[in-house]
Amino acid sequence: MGWLQKLSSGLSKTRDAVTEQLDRLLGRAADPALLDELEVALIGADLGLPVVERVMEHLHAQMRGGNFSSAEKVRDLLRQSVLDILLPAQSASMEQLVAQGPRPFVILAVGVNGVGKTTTVAKLTQRFCQQGKTPLLVAGDTFRAAAIDQLQVWADRIQVEVIRHRPGADPAAVAYDGMTAAKARGSDVVLIDTAGRLHTKTNLMDELRKIKRVVAQECQGAPHEVLLVLDATVGQNAIAQARQFHEAVGVTGIALTKLDGTARGGIVVAIADTLKIPVRLIGVGESVDDLQDFNAQAFVEALF
Repeated sequence: MGWLQKLSSGLSKTRDAVTEQLDRLLGRAADPALLDELEVALIGADLGLPVVERVMEHLHAQMRGGNFSSAEKVRDLLRQSVLDILLPAQSASMEQLVAQGPRPFVILAVGVNGVGKTTTVAKLTQRFCQQGKTPLLVAGDTFRAAAIDQLQVWADRIQVEVIRHRPGADPAAVAYDGMTAAKARGSDVVLIDTAGRLHTKTNLMDELRKIKRVVAQECQGAPHEVLLVLDATVGQNAIAQARQFHEAVGVTGIALTKLDGTARGGIVVAIADTLKIPVRLIGVGESVDDLQDFNAQAFVEALF
C-alpha cells in the first residue's frame, strides 16, 4: 500500500467511530437531534471537550443561519473545523530538521513506559540511514536490560552503532559517552533512548533533566529535539503526560504511536488544540514505513 492508503487503513477504527454515525444520519435534516448524536460520537473519538464544544457551537450557528440542511454539509464543516485546528501543528519533517540543524543533531526521546519509544527511535534511525545520514544510537534506558538488548537488536539489523553501558548504569553517563563518540566519529544525528517513566515521578523527571544538562554541556543547543512519544490508545491521559514532560524538559515535538489500535485517534486533534506543540510523527502500524510524518490535510482526509 502507498502511505496514504496505510494512513487511511490505520485510522479506520477512529473513522468508523465518527463517520459511521454521520453515514447513518445522511438523508436526515440537520436537526438538533442529529447534532446531539454527532457530539456524542466526537467525544467518544477523543477530540477533546473544548474542541467538540467549539465545533458544535459553530455547527449550531450555521444551522440557525440556515446555511445547511443536510448531514453531508455537517461533514464538510466538521472536516474544515478539524483541519483548521491541525494545520498549525504540522511542521518540518525530522529529516528536514536534521538537514537544517547543527551536526551532530541530537534527539532526546522521552515518554512513559510502553508507548513505543525504543521502536520509534529505531524506525527513525532507519529512515535517517535511508536518507544517507550517519546516525548513532544511545541506550539511555539502563533500568531495563531488555531495553538495551532491544536497541542493540535494532542497531544490528540497521547496521548502526549503539553506545551502551551495563544495566543499572547512570543514564547521564551513557549520554555523555554517546555525545563524545558522536563527535569523534562525525555522526550526523544522535538518538538517545531513555527509560520509560511515570510523568508523576519527580525523581525520574529530575534524572531526565540531568541527561538534558549533560547533553547541552557537550554540544551547544542540544538536545535539538526533545521528542515525546505518546500512545494514542490512552486518550486524554496523553495530554496530562505531555504537560508534565513539557514542564520538565521542554518538549519540542510529538510522536503519536498506535493510532491503528484505537477508535480514539481524535486525540491528535485534542493535542494540537491544547498543547500547541508540533506533531512530528504518527504511527499507524508495526513496519518502518508505518511511522509517517504528520500531514494535517492527509490526516483529515483519512479521518473522514
